[in-house]
Amino acid sequence: MIDPENRAPILLEETSTPAIRTLDLAKRYGKITALRGLTMSVPRGEIFGFLGPNGAGKTTAVKLLLGLARPSGGEGWVLSAPLGDLEARRRVGYLPELFRYQEWLTAREVLALHCSLARLPRRRWADEIAGALRLVGLDRRGDSRVSTFSKGMQQRLGLGVALLGSPDLVVLDEPTSALDPVGRVEVRDIIHELKRRGATVFLNSHLLSEVEQVVDRVAVIDHGHVLALSGIADFTADTQTVRVRLTGVTASGSMPVGRFSLTPQADGWWMARGIMRDQAPDLVAALVGLGARVYAVEPGHHTLEERFLQLLKGGEHASGADYRPTDHI
Repeated sequence: MIDPENRAPILLEETSTPAIRTLDLAKRYGKITALRGLTMSVPRGEIFGFLGPNGAGKTTAVKLLLGLARPSGGEGWVLSAPLGDLEARRRVGYLPELFRYQEWLTAREVLALHCSLARLPRRRWADEIAGALRLVGLDRRGDSRVSTFSKGMQQRLGLGVALLGSPDLVVLDEPTSALDPVGRVEVRDIIHELKRRGATVFLNSHLLSEVEQVVDRVAVIDHGHVLALSGIADFTADTQTVRVRLTGVTASGSMPVGRFSLTPQADGWWMARGIMRDQAPDLVAALVGLGARVYAVEPGHHTLEERFLQLLKGGEHASGADYRPTDHI
């Protein structure tokens, strides 16, 4: 099978292997352990959120995955190759959190320089540069010098550099940190487009509300190893609450409905607590029996930030050694 950009053949067996896999990956700097026992797997074609508080080991993990540092223990594979493999690294795009391009260069010259560093065939440079500028919304500023760019525009340029060569894996470290709300929406669109093209996106960000809107799966790490690894829907689900929107009932406070109790919220919504999802039909039947008209039923939901903080407060942030990677929260 050949990819649409006419690059090297994609081996069929590769599509079934993870884009990233680590097994007890560790990194020590003298007496300081920056990463201990990191075990996780990132499926191909997913948008993967890599989350943790400052000092959790995220930056160290990214350096190891990109071959910018050598592990002190454990193993890891990126695009089916051992960590540090040069050919695999050429198939990875990377946007670091902190970067700076030469101010006297134009955006087009910056991209050309990185086409050269990536050893892309010269005949492809013009198309690669034009495509990157168009994708990140800088197609009208390609001949402008970096010195004239705002911080947000420089962030876009950095993202364009990361996308040169249509990489199979794109590692983004705080890609929306310098962008306004419009720019963040555009970056989300770019991330979804990368997934549509079959790329894997490894996303590290402190803006959890942004992460929640794009990722398929998340890992939360602290003190160097994984506290939880789960699909985003499972991670944010509240399995003991159900919201219903209804009319035809009046109550100034909590309302008993059969064996359930509902509390009012805004705009006609009511919250039932202590209820499992498969009990929702029983709740609806009881409400209809009381003469209520039910317009919507929604399973309970936590924000990613709420679940992130719950996990840290109840886990490794307080103590460290009892947590191991899990498939479900």
